Formats: sequence, C-alpha cells, structure tokens
Amino acid sequence: MPNPHKVKPYLLTRSLLPENQETPILFINNDSMEDQLFYRRNHFSYPTLTYSNYWLPINGLVSAPLLLSMQNILQYPSKTLEVVLECSGDKRNLFEPKIFGEQWGKGAISQGRWKGVPLRTLFELSGLGEGAKEVVVEGYDYGNRTDLDEVYTYTRSLPIEKALHPDTIVAYEYNNRPIPFKHGYPLRLIVPQWYAMADVKWIKQIIVIKSKFNGPFQTIDYVYYPNKDNDQDAFPVTTININSTIQKPLDMDIINTGKHLIKGIAWTGKGVITKMEISIDDGHTWRKADILPGKNIGYGWVSWSFEWTILEKGEYTIKSRATDSFGQIQPNLPFWNKKGYGYNAIDKIKVKVE
Repeated sequence: MPNPHKVKPYLLTRSLLPENQETPILFINNDSMEDQLFYRRNHFSYPTLTYSNYWLPINGLVSAPLLLSMQNILQYPSKTLEVVLECSGDKRNLFEPKIFGEQWGKGAISQGRWKGVPLRTLFELSGLGEGAKEVVVEGYDYGNRTDLDEVYTYTRSLPIEKALHPDTIVAYEYNNRPIPFKHGYPLRLIVPQWYAMADVKWIKQIIVIKSKFNGPFQTIDYVYYPNKDNDQDAFPVTTININSTIQKPLDMDIINTGKHLIKGIAWTGKGVITKMEISIDDGHTWRKADILPGKNIGYGWVSWSFEWTILEKGEYTIKSRATDSFGQIQPNLPFWNKKGYGYNAIDKIKVKVE
C-alpha cells in the first residue's frame, strides 16, 4: 500500500500565463524525469489542436512535398535517445548584474527517453532541393510578443547539417508513452546537444528554405548579446555549454559534523563529461569526485558524488567543476550577455556545519 504521508517534490512555478515551471532538480535521484516533474517552458498559452485529423506537411525546397499522417510517421524506422533538455535561460537568476526575463534557478533542465523518426528519414522521402540551407519548424503555439505588433507562432530553423544529423528526431514518445500534451504532443522536435529552444513543440509544419530564417525567436531571442548598450558582436545560441549542479546538500543547509555525501549532475553539449571536481574551501583546493559508471555516453547528464568527512564546525562554500572530452572546463565566471543565456559558471552552495 502506498504511504499516504510520503512527501513528493513539485514543480516550482515561475509564471502561470504562459506556464513556466522548474524541475525540482535538487530532489531528483534518477536519470529519467517523470513527465509531471519535467520543466515547462512556454512563450504563449497552450495551443488548441484537433488530433483526429493531424497531418504533418513537409514543403518548401523539396522534390516531393509530403503530407504525413501519424500512422505514416509511426511506420518509419525509429530511434530512442536519452537526451538532456536544458532551457538556454537555465540559471539566469545567478547572473550579476541581474538580467530581465524569466528568473530561472537551476531547474530549467530535465531528461528522459525520446522516441521518434530521424528528420533525415523524412527528407529521404521528400528529397531536398538544390541550395537547401535551413529547415524551418513551426509550432502550433502562437501569441503576441511585448516587442512587436503582430501575432507570431513559435518557429525556429536549423542549419541543414544539424537537421540531417542522424539523431535529430521528430519525436512522438517520451519514456515509452505518447509525449504529454504539455511537452509537445503529438510531435516535437528533439535536437540533441543544442539548448532546448530548438526543440519545437506541437509541430505544425516543416519548411525547407534556401536563405536564412529571420523570425523573432531566431534573430531577436536566443541570441547572445555581449554588450549591455548595443547589439554588436551578437551570435546565435546553439550548443549547450558544459555545466554542473550540486543537488545535495542544499544551499544554506545546516548540517552536523561527520560524513556527508555531496552529489549532483554534470552535462555538456559536445563530447562527454570526463572529470568532476569538488572544492569545499571556496575554490582554493580541488578534489576529484566519482562519476557514476556506465552512463557517460550519448546525450544525457552524468551523476557524480563525493564523500565529505567534516569535523570542524563553521561555514563552508562548496563548488563543483566539470571537464569534458573536448577539454572544456566550467569557468569561474559566466559569459555575461544581455538576455541571460548559457549560464555555466562553476556551481556553488554554502553550508553551515554545527
């Protein structure tokens, strides 16, 4: 019989309209998020869809435009990938100076198993026209923006090479079940290695074009603006930065002397995590943490832990720092940018030992 007194974590609400909620990442103990705890990131309210006659058009610069039913899509060879999805605004509230926008803490990240058909399989059916440069994916969600006068759908593009990557998929299942509506049912794009703004939900259509797509979610949002006062030197947000998060102990915890397990997760957009280090003296010295074996492949995060024996009372700043197979190391300071994307500085918490 289930324990009626068992306490469970909940999503942490950042806004209700549109719904933006964080995963309680500090309390997550496994590598696959149940969908109720998967973070929710929306620009608009949820779309209304009629599923009975759902079709996916693939058009634009293709030899044979397609109109695919769900039955068609389910018949093609599929693949299942464990992928970490991280909002590019994850940890925005840690930037100094502060940045306007959704004040995400450390929980705009989740992961699980996505099943779908590779986008390239669909292009093998439709054919790609000569000079195809980008693939535009439009979602059914739409609404007004604060900075522009007209109504926009959530639409993004991928460069043709990324669209043709064998692991870029049009997904229809999450953790062996149809994707939950709030996460993009019936079809959602999954683009491993990139921040999750690329993972368009509720796909309405796919269009191949021969120029650069310049919708607002491509050229205004999801762009790094390094200068506070102008838009010069801007460049697009793409690959996930190397990162780590301490899950336990909690920030500002009061703990007793003795043995404690420091644990957390680490992830990167390119390569795999190869080293994890912990400091318990605010970064003066570093010690190696243990990376849980067997998980360090593919596009997921890794779990790590470090056994800390502490006998002296006082206040301690604990830091975590990841290194990946491309030699990328978490920096001391984040790359500050006007919209607050890609925060990946060394993670830190404070604890008091009594």
